[in-house]
Amino acid sequence: MTPEISVVVPVYNERENLEPLVREICAAVAPMGRPWELLLVDDGSTDGSGELADTLAREVPEVRAVHFEENAGQSAAFDAGFRLARGALVVTLDADLQNDPADIPALVAELVATGAGAVVGVRAGRRDTLVRRISSRIGNGVRNALTKDRVSDTGCSLKAYRREALARLKMYRGMHRFLATLIRIEGFEVRERAVNHRERRHGSSKYGIANRAWSGLMDVLAVRWMKARALRYRIRGGGGAGGGDA
Repeated sequence: MTPEISVVVPVYNERENLEPLVREICAAVAPMGRPWELLLVDDGSTDGSGELADTLAREVPEVRAVHFEENAGQSAAFDAGFRLARGALVVTLDADLQNDPADIPALVAELVATGAGAVVGVRAGRRDTLVRRISSRIGNGVRNALTKDRVSDTGCSLKAYRREALARLKMYRGMHRFLATLIRIEGFEVRERAVNHRERRHGSSKYGIANRAWSGLMDVLAVRWMKARALRYRIRGGGGAGGGDA
C-alpha cells in the first residue's frame, strides 16, 4: 500500500536515540489511520547508527534505511528524504529526541484542514542552554531581517509539508533552515504551530556558533537574492490550444 505520510529523519551519529525515536514515531503516527513510512537517512554516521537503522528497518515494516557514502550534511539528508518519500504529506524532525513525535498528528491535521503548503513548528519552552537560545534568537532575527520574512523559529526541524510544495525546490547546503521561506517564494501558504521541545538525552549537538555564523550569513544572503529575483507573473489569457495560424 502506498504511504500517505512520509516521515523523514536525518541521522548523524545518533545511535543511542534511534530505537526510542522509532518507538515514539510509531506510537504517534500509527493511530492516525493512514498508511505511512519512516525514512531514516544515515548521513555517513561513524557510531553504528547506520547499522542500527538497517536493523530497525528489518524489525519495523514502515522503516526504510537510506545510507550516504559519506557525510554530506543535513540539507542533503532532507533532500534525499524528500526525493525518496512516497507520501503526499511529508513530515520532518531531528533524530536527537528534542522534537516530540507526539506533535506530528496535530501538524498533519492543520496541514490537511487549511490547505497550506507547510505547517512549521515553533519550539515552546525550549530546553537548550542559554547560549544556544540567545544565538538562535539572534540568528533568527538576522534571517528574518535580511529575507524580509516572518518565521518565528527557523531552527525547528519539526515540520509538515505537502509534497507538491517541496517538488520545485532546489536544495543547497544550509537551505534546510530556509524551507519555510523557500516554500513561500513558490507561492504556498506557510502556517506556524507551537510544538513541544525536550532536553537532549544522549549524544551532543552537531551545531554551534562557530560553525554556523559565516556560512549562515552566506546562506541568508543567497535566499535574499532568490526572493528578490523570483519570477512573478499571471497569464491573463491566450493560453488555450489552437490560437494561431498554421
